[in-house]
Amino acid sequence: MRRRDILAGVSSLGTIGGAGALAIRGPPSFGDGTDETQSENSDGTGSPDTEPLTIETIDAPGSEAGEVRVPASDRPTFIDFFGTWCPPCIEQMPALAAANDRIGDDVLFISITSEAIGRSVTKAELVDWWEKHDGNWSLGLDPTAELTARYLASGYPSAVAIDTSGRVQWSDTRVKTADELVAGIEQALKTRTDA
Repeated sequence: MRRRDILAGVSSLGTIGGAGALAIRGPPSFGDGTDETQSENSDGTGSPDTEPLTIETIDAPGSEAGEVRVPASDRPTFIDFFGTWCPPCIEQMPALAAANDRIGDDVLFISITSEAIGRSVTKAELVDWWEKHDGNWSLGLDPTAELTARYLASGYPSAVAIDTSGRVQWSDTRVKTADELVAGIEQALKTRTDA
């Protein structure tokens, strides 16, 4: 009897979680794997659905306490969505470091967590995690998960490259190599040089 109750509970959590994801992200699309977060103008060009968001950054290696606008308007933006509880996110860190070294300052390169700071993890624990896994670029917080809901491809880790006009040029989920991350970022850089 107890096993049946546990299975029913686990099943309901999956249903509730799926319903929540559907409510936030909408129904899945089965296109080419890119996250289409822009709409079409009457002239056929894509435009962003919403305005940039202000994201709090914290003092950590490679990151200064303050705020950034995401996506940035002066350069392409690369976002890595992660969680400190996520083993694949830890596995992704060396490739992120290598990609960041290769890209340089041409891109706003930021990792963002929507974890409940102060409840599920403290800022000090987040900074310790960051240092332990050799993070050395901007580290941001999305406590309302508004940015995460807008751009998260489907799971963690997830990455997205956005051009200066706010259009998503590449997004994917799962652990990537540095070459794959750089290739995605270069799609957003290319639109800047093509303009």
